[in-house]
This record gives sequence, structure tokens and C-alpha cells, in this order.
Amino acid sequence: MKQGLAFAALMALALMHLLWPLDVFARVDGEVAELILLELRAPRTLLAISYGAALGITGAALQAIFANPLASPDITGASSGAAFGAVGMAHVVGFTAPLAMAAGGAFGAGGALLLLFLIAGRGADPARLLLAGLAIALAAGAATSLLLALAPSPYAFYDMWRWLMGSLVERSWTQAIAALVPAALACLWIWKDRMAFDLMALGGDVAASMGVDPARLARRTMVLSAVAIGACVSVAGAIGFVGLIAPIAARSLMKGHPGKAIGLAGMLGAFTLVAADILVRFAPEGRPIPVGVITALVGTPLFVMILLSLRPRSVA
Repeated sequence: MKQGLAFAALMALALMHLLWPLDVFARVDGEVAELILLELRAPRTLLAISYGAALGITGAALQAIFANPLASPDITGASSGAAFGAVGMAHVVGFTAPLAMAAGGAFGAGGALLLLFLIAGRGADPARLLLAGLAIALAAGAATSLLLALAPSPYAFYDMWRWLMGSLVERSWTQAIAALVPAALACLWIWKDRMAFDLMALGGDVAASMGVDPARLARRTMVLSAVAIGACVSVAGAIGFVGLIAPIAARSLMKGHPGKAIGLAGMLGAFTLVAADILVRFAPEGRPIPVGVITALVGTPLFVMILLSLRPRSVA
């Protein structure tokens, strides 16, 4: 019932994202209106849904394997690592094809997650996970800026805001599909492991007694999350807080079951990113606002509330 309502709300918002503002179509002829709808609006809507769903699903999976509600693609440094990998693939290696950049993004995200797991590990207290993830994200962000500053193209550095804060503007069908296909395949595989995530919530020993290999599940989840996030970040840049908030809300609605919350987290993540991308259209003409600015403005107070709710437990 809850997932059905979430899906219906997402479809309604996606239709609004596709068509609004309507006055654009009234000012142009039918051929131009069709071009705007099919070549500009539709890929952007598809990318917003795909990226938001990937953030929600991977965030829920990472929170399950790390046994920590702060584990998310942005807090763990995976999104920043993906941006670094994609920029390196484009401006250092010289491969700018969407799939090549997606591979670079997946490599960067995977490296960030592996490094975090080595530093913090499963069940780390929130402070340790937060500090380790922050260090990785800052290092990856600085490295991305350095690569852009030293890139052969003199205009590359001006793309820094897009890579670090995210943007869905002017994305083509090729780019949207390059993000959608790897992310969809990875997220479907994560969804197949939903029962294992519920067992992991009972403890590693209990999960192992029920036939789940915790170490293998953790490795597989990190690889799949890296593929999904890397593909999306390589097209639209790093977008924060969606992968943190959506899984927590979904798990709350599903009464604390991380596995059962996977699908709902994807829909809530997609809804959040589509709504944020609608809001950026209110920006003054010629003054584009990265969609990550909206998600950060909304997500930061909620993030602080989560930290405050965890403080007594972390002190104890």
C-alpha cells in the first residue's frame, strides 16, 4: 500500500517535471514543442528518476551493510570519488564517451567505498564513519578540482560546480541511457539481496547461520553501489543528501526493515530529486542553480537532526 502510493506520487510528479512550465509550449509551434518535450525534457526527467532511485537504493544498501544510518553515497565519499573518477577518465585518460566516463565513475566510487570500509568497517560509531567519509569526500573533491584546473581545456575548470554540486540540465538521451542502464542493473541486483539485508540487521552471526555470507554481501553491495553511483555521477555530477534521507524515511515507514525498505527508498529518492529539479526552474533566467544546492539546503537540517538523535548512543 505504501509503495503503491509512493509510486503514484512519483509518476504524478514526473509528469509535472516533464510538462511544466506549460507556457513554453504556447509560445512555439508544434515541431519546436515536440523537440523541447522529447529531446530536452524527457531525458532530463528520466535521468532525475534514475539518479534519485539509484541514490535511494544504494543508500539503503550501504546503511544496511555498514549497520549505520549515516552511510550514504555522499557521506561515505562515494559520490565525490565517482566525480573524481569520471573527471580523470575524461581529462586525463582522454575517454569522453558516456560509458567510459561511467566506468571511471564506478572505479572512483568503488575506491572510496573500499577505503571507507577499511578505515571504519561495519558497525563503526557514527562519529568515526562521518569523519572518515568526510576526509575521503574532501580529498576526492580537492583532487577533482585539481584535475579540472590542470586540464588541457581552459574551460574545464568552469565545470567544477556541475561535478561537485550536480546538474541535470541539457542532458541527451545517450547520457540518460548511459546512466540508466548500469544503475538499473546494479539496483536490481541489490534489490534481489533485500532478504539478506534484513537478516544482516539481526547480526552477522545470525545471517551466516541462515546461509548469508556477510563479507561477500558487503563486497557485492559496494561494487554494485559503485557501478550505480558512478554511472549517474559521470553524467550529472555529485548530488548530496538524497541517498541519506530517502533510506531513513523508507526504513521508518517499513518499521525498521532495511531489506523491505529498498524499493521504497528508491521511489522516495526519485521523488526527492525530481522535486528538487523542479525547484531549480524558479531560478532567475541566466542564473542556473545546481540541483545539489536544493538537496543540500533541505538535507542539511535533517542531517543535523539525525546526528543529534544518534549523539546519546554514540557517547554511551
